[in-house]
Amino acid sequence: MSSSQRSQFSLRGARDKNLLISGRTPVPTHRHAAPSGPWPWMDFDADDSTATLSTSEEVESSWRNYPQNKFKNWTPEQVKRSKMLTNCSVGTCKVFRVDVLDDGRFDDDRTREVTSVAPDEVDELWDKIIVPRPSNVRARAVFVDNMNEEVLKILGTKYVIEPFFFSSSMNWIPSRYQEAVETGKGDHITIILPFIRPIHNHGSRWSGIFPPTSMVSYTSFSADQQDIDTQAPLLLHSSKCTLIQDLLAIHMIRGTKTSTLISYHPNMRTSAQRLHSLIQRTGRSVYWSKIFEKSKDPTFLFLTFLWYALYAWDESLELLYKHITWLEAQVLHTSDIHLTRELHILQAHLLHYKLLLEDFRKSVQFVLDTTNPAMRATDVKEHERELSAKLLRIEVRNLLDEIKRLDGQRKLQSDRLQNVMDLAFASVNIDDSRYMKRLSEATLRDSAAMKQIAYLTMVFFPASFMAGVFGMNVREFVGQPGVDYPATLPRYAAVTLSLTCIVSWVLIALQAHSSFHPPGCSRLRKWGWPVFYVWERFLRPKKGVKFA
Repeated sequence: MSSSQRSQFSLRGARDKNLLISGRTPVPTHRHAAPSGPWPWMDFDADDSTATLSTSEEVESSWRNYPQNKFKNWTPEQVKRSKMLTNCSVGTCKVFRVDVLDDGRFDDDRTREVTSVAPDEVDELWDKIIVPRPSNVRARAVFVDNMNEEVLKILGTKYVIEPFFFSSSMNWIPSRYQEAVETGKGDHITIILPFIRPIHNHGSRWSGIFPPTSMVSYTSFSADQQDIDTQAPLLLHSSKCTLIQDLLAIHMIRGTKTSTLISYHPNMRTSAQRLHSLIQRTGRSVYWSKIFEKSKDPTFLFLTFLWYALYAWDESLELLYKHITWLEAQVLHTSDIHLTRELHILQAHLLHYKLLLEDFRKSVQFVLDTTNPAMRATDVKEHERELSAKLLRIEVRNLLDEIKRLDGQRKLQSDRLQNVMDLAFASVNIDDSRYMKRLSEATLRDSAAMKQIAYLTMVFFPASFMAGVFGMNVREFVGQPGVDYPATLPRYAAVTLSLTCIVSWVLIALQAHSSFHPPGCSRLRKWGWPVFYVWERFLRPKKGVKFA
């Protein structure tokens, strides 16, 4: 490996490591999702006036010149901007395959075949792929793990794959489209479908999903690292699981004699080996074996991939339901603010799941609407065509019913989560009410003590004032020689008592609310409170007492 390749490998390794630690997926640029757009991966802010389309004389037909060798409108600048080549992996690529024979059986010998493709061995892969496959192979599914640039160009050239499939897959752009439609011959269909899949952070469940080094990164993810970014993994602390966004990227070339399905597997998501093993087991299913036996339409092989996404969704929502139930129990016993934050994160992810499930439903409906043109070939009998269409409608309806059930579960969990959030806020409000009640009681006690102090001050203030007045060294209080001293104790007591009564009378009369005044009484009643108080307290006859 050259120094430039090693540096490129290290940069991609660093990028993959960051993706592994964060677990986030790229934000899709939907405007570049379908080939119907007239400007593929064009930057309107850039000056494209100098860009010229390649001609057939300028570009060789070799697979190394893909995509320009098949699609002249893809300039090198657009290929670079789409990152369809720069996002490829570096190193050995593994290719798995499953063959479906004409009688509907799966070829067990060929399903075990694995091709490892190093960068310096790509010519051998090209020689293998251009060899005509056996005549009894109805459809072939090719699973590509760790796709490098060379394998991408070989597949794109051999099967004339629209570059949008690779650009959408590399950038996680949801898309679905049909192209190269030829009635009676075949077409190309593509589905790029993000879905949610659980990861169990323990045991052997990691086998075939992630490399062992990634276990540390995901299990070391703490709750403080979570945010409301719905592209990031969702940690379920109750079950020690992580819900991540996975990608189902499949492109199928449907033909009259044989068909090919290509499945791309991005780094750190479901491996090609894992999905290859699951599709291989489809051939052992009695139900699906009968379908492949009755119908020659390769679209049914396409549907089995969608069932994998359905199973992943189902398991994810089951784990999410258990986690919400666990959160309900936690909210009942604690009012931790971190729980409220986690509830909001769950609600944001559920809203994002609504969009993903709707894309899932549209993708399944897309398979039903884009019927296989190859089934219109002259060698296909009418009753076979009708039987295949009937079976396809049944299987698509089964998938749509399951997706409807999943969306119902999601909505139920969203409503239940909202109920938990209301419960959390109610618990916080109840705690606040209890605290305010204790604070009010403490304030009431303090105000009662201050009231008593005010009464004492009211009683002792006139005495203190008169003591200061009578203590003044003036003639009126000191007197003259030979004359009696005027500031005597009886006079001080009489003046002090009189002034205390007057001050108490005025202060109580001026109070807006007092126990001496009945509610809503007149001003006259307030100023005459001593008389009314003595009358009501001591002189008014009690009820039931009669005087003779």
